[in-house]
Amino acid sequence: MTALAVLLAALGALGNAVGARMQHAAVHDTMDGSGLGLRVQSKLVRNPRWLVGLASLGTGAVLHACALGLAPLSVVQPIGVLALPITVLLNVRQQGTRVRDLSPNVLLAVTAATGGVAAFVFLAAGSATATPVAGDVQLLATQLVAAAVLAVGVLAVLTRSKVRCILFAAGCAIAYGYVSLLMRAVAQQLGTTDLLDINPLPLLGIAVAMVVGGWLLQHGYASGPPDLVVACLTVIDPIVAVGLGIGLLGEADQVSAWTATGQALCAVVACIGVFALARYHPDTQERRVPAPVTGSSDLAGPSSTDRPDGSSS
Repeated sequence: MTALAVLLAALGALGNAVGARMQHAAVHDTMDGSGLGLRVQSKLVRNPRWLVGLASLGTGAVLHACALGLAPLSVVQPIGVLALPITVLLNVRQQGTRVRDLSPNVLLAVTAATGGVAAFVFLAAGSATATPVAGDVQLLATQLVAAAVLAVGVLAVLTRSKVRCILFAAGCAIAYGYVSLLMRAVAQQLGTTDLLDINPLPLLGIAVAMVVGGWLLQHGYASGPPDLVVACLTVIDPIVAVGLGIGLLGEADQVSAWTATGQALCAVVACIGVFALARYHPDTQERRVPAPVTGSSDLAGPSSTDRPDGSSS
């Protein structure tokens, strides 16, 4: 069963990577130099490539959920981080770049983000104790996550740099990490309560978080490269989920000080990897090349190569 779970989780990571690549391309094709406004968003839901990407993401999520039912979390969850290197490979292939031509800083950033989050989740899953998700905990988690997503979203709107992509993706990851807590609450109800007596509020919370997270995800695609978006998701999503489990559910009450220190160090390494990828990514390096002087002043307005969302064509 464990071997099958590993295979399903790896296929799920592949589905997530392919879906991210396709939706990113669809978003930029639909934008066509403009921002991601309501008219563009309405076109996206009719774009075949975007819909295929959505189906790929959904398939990846289902495969990952099936894998979690066949093997321990400590075995399955780190495998989802494979989506990051797969997305990087798909992105460089689409751009006609060879892997050996990538900057060592990019490769080190991907390794740090992938390895850091895999080690963090492994330590957390191996030391956590299962606890019930009470109603007051769900309410507190909803308030904390809503405040965090709102704060990150506002900062993303106000930012006009490479950090914009990270902030939008971080908001999506926070929402998706919250979904994990609610899905656990629903699973616990299914095991102890009749279907007619299940509390619908967690299901409503899951639906709202998925919609809000998906909306932020599309803006992340519009603001930066897909591998940077996937890096943020693979790092922040599990950290948020485990953080809620530790801080609100008391899953780490029996964790030793050494394990907690190791988790903190892994989280720092993973976050450094994400920001390093944002700094040294080839797309970012291209945007840093100074534009030729044409005699115009910055006071004349934004460059024609600048998009309303702060990214460059």
